[in-house]
Amino acid sequence: MDHTTTDDAEGTDGADGPGWDSGPADDSGAVLKAVGRQIKAWRERAELKQGELGAAIGYGEELVSSVERGRRVPRPEFLDKADEVLNAGGIISAMKKDVAEARYPKKVRDLARVEQEAVELGAYNDSVIHGLLQTEEYARALFRARRPLLTEEVIEREVTGRMARQEIVDKTKTIPVFSFVQDEVTLRRKVGGRLVQRRQLERLLEVGQFRNVEIQVMPSDHDDHAGLTGGFRVFKLRSGTALGYTEVLHITRLISEPREVQFLEMQYGSIRAQALTPRESLAFIEKVLGET
Repeated sequence: MDHTTTDDAEGTDGADGPGWDSGPADDSGAVLKAVGRQIKAWRERAELKQGELGAAIGYGEELVSSVERGRRVPRPEFLDKADEVLNAGGIISAMKKDVAEARYPKKVRDLARVEQEAVELGAYNDSVIHGLLQTEEYARALFRARRPLLTEEVIEREVTGRMARQEIVDKTKTIPVFSFVQDEVTLRRKVGGRLVQRRQLERLLEVGQFRNVEIQVMPSDHDDHAGLTGGFRVFKLRSGTALGYTEVLHITRLISEPREVQFLEMQYGSIRAQALTPRESLAFIEKVLGET
């Protein structure tokens, strides 16, 4: 079975200041409504009105109302202060993790869940650096280049989600095992300008030293190239299940049909065999950095 989603993040109207997101249109809305009902229940138990709670924790009545209705994503400090004022014994504060996940676009949350369940991840990228390897400046430049234009609130939400996913790429861990093949053009494309490109190349050299990460480069002058049909990813999960993932024009497709996944695995194996070895690739990245 395949699962297809589109990137449909919404911006805020700015009424409550920067950093407050409108309630997402996807399933995270159910999480926010559940959090809002909890806060309302504890507020009514304390016999406080919305304005009184807002005054006690340093926020406006309208914002408290929006949070209780699941229309705004509460910040961690909002939850901590509400927990303290309402004597909730840590119950409201404990919802910070669920709320944090709800801040990210559904596409990001779905992909992050797959990545967290993976023991092995392989990815071929032919247009930009893979999201798990991107610097914050590089990611922000990519989202700023999107058309139609994204609002600043949406850009920050997307960048935050992408950076949060990178927590699984940790040099102290042995699982998951990562394999990235980057087309040479992705190294030379000046996304965000020369300085951003240099920092991105330096990041690749840094992560390429991690024990559980292998980065390979597919040079543009190679005659044999099994990746000309575009980028994709393959995952092996803890359960033994294998999945594929593709994205075209912000439309993503998670592939679970065994034959299609097997085809992607075979294609990825060919790409890795045709690319430079990990050691040759790091030397190649250093060469491009020296030329930048």
